[in-house]
Amino acid sequence: MLKLNKLFLLLFFVAFGVGTLDAQNSYHGDDKFLHFGFSLGVNTLDFGIEPSLKEIDGKIYQADVSDLKPGFSVGIVSDMMITRHWNLRFTPTMHIGDRGLVFNNNLTNPDVISSVLISTPVYLKYSAERYGNLRPYLIGGAGAYIDLGRDNNLAILLKPFDPFVEFGFGCDIYFSFFKLAPELKFALGFNNMLTPLEERDTGMLQENQKVYTQALSKLTSRLITLTFNFE
Repeated sequence: MLKLNKLFLLLFFVAFGVGTLDAQNSYHGDDKFLHFGFSLGVNTLDFGIEPSLKEIDGKIYQADVSDLKPGFSVGIVSDMMITRHWNLRFTPTMHIGDRGLVFNNNLTNPDVISSVLISTPVYLKYSAERYGNLRPYLIGGAGAYIDLGRDNNLAILLKPFDPFVEFGFGCDIYFSFFKLAPELKFALGFNNMLTPLEERDTGMLQENQKVYTQALSKLTSRLITLTFNFE
């Protein structure tokens, strides 16, 4: 995955150099009422954590997110022009990634939580004036995640649905027949994603695994995504 990150960074710098040094390219897809594309990128899944602060076997446990792990994202871009500077975008995307938690008081760390998220965001995009082959923009919107990777055998079980808001920025880089847009976005989920023990099948859990859920009060989703949109 580190090699993949380096590849994307190299692609960004090469594209940026080509976009700034060449004369203005002839691509004018922005003038179309509708246009489409696809996106590839990397992501980092994270948690916002609230401990329960309950005393369990004479101890109070607190948790933190372990080292952030890079994941992969792929999506479809649909863009509708509203005005010269405003666009409405729908970009259904699949995010694949892992999240891990570490606990204090010498509690063994639970298994890593793997997720396959299908997101359905709708964005408003505000673009500045085009300068040569570059056009920076801001983007923001909202949507929902559906997690297809839930595993009831894990000590910590996440809920399958999460609405979120997302915001970010990027830059369209124009070529002769398409444009490439490096885009960095930050997403914040609304739901408490932690499934309480009383709301799940605990038949496969050992007693010492239940402490992980008991030590937590709330888990909220956070997602950072660096994508490269080809339109």
